[in-house]
Amino acid sequence: MDRYKILHDIEEGTYGTVVKAINKKSNEIVAIKKMKQKFYSWDECMALREIKSLRKLNHKNIVKLKEVIRVNDDLYFVFEFMDKNIYQNIKD
Repeated sequence: MDRYKILHDIEEGTYGTVVKAINKKSNEIVAIKKMKQKFYSWDECMALREIKSLRKLNHKNIVKLKEVIRVNDDLYFVFEFMDKNIYQNIKD
């Protein structure tokens, strides 16, 4: 997580909190989801259906999972950053 600088919170959900961050090296803006649940092994993380699915999916209408990071039993998903979610796009 040292590669990223947190800019601000975006949203808190049932399974975690999403923040907007910037990659310190590339200056790429990303969204980082921190899972509420603790994960005590890498195998436990990789068994999650969300990770299994997102790693395989590659479609223009699905947010790209860039990397998965586990630090001190906390699990983070790094996604490409989108300005709006699907609900906001439909509403507009």
